[in-house]
Amino acid sequence: MELAKITSKGQITIPIEIRRFLGVKDGDKVMFVQDGNKVVMMNASLNALMDLQSAFSGVAEEQGIKDEQDVVDMVKEIRKEKSREYRCE
Repeated sequence: MELAKITSKGQITIPIEIRRFLGVKDGDKVMFVQDGNKVVMMNASLNALMDLQSAFSGVAEEQGIKDEQDVVDMVKEIRKEKSREYRCE
């Protein structure tokens, strides 16, 4: 358990062990989420990434992507298509 003191301006210093645990550094943003009678502090960037992963859940399967090679092949195909488009313009 770590303690922090609140200043008269409502500011706190996040203890170093907590900053390391969250993976935050100077300039990063943290978010506070109310969970019942608790408040949870999270790394805002990591939370955004998790939200994106959740939003794209199942898309790979829908597109027939099974492994890294499928992604590489898809990128190559898109590059070919874009190259053809540029030549036609």
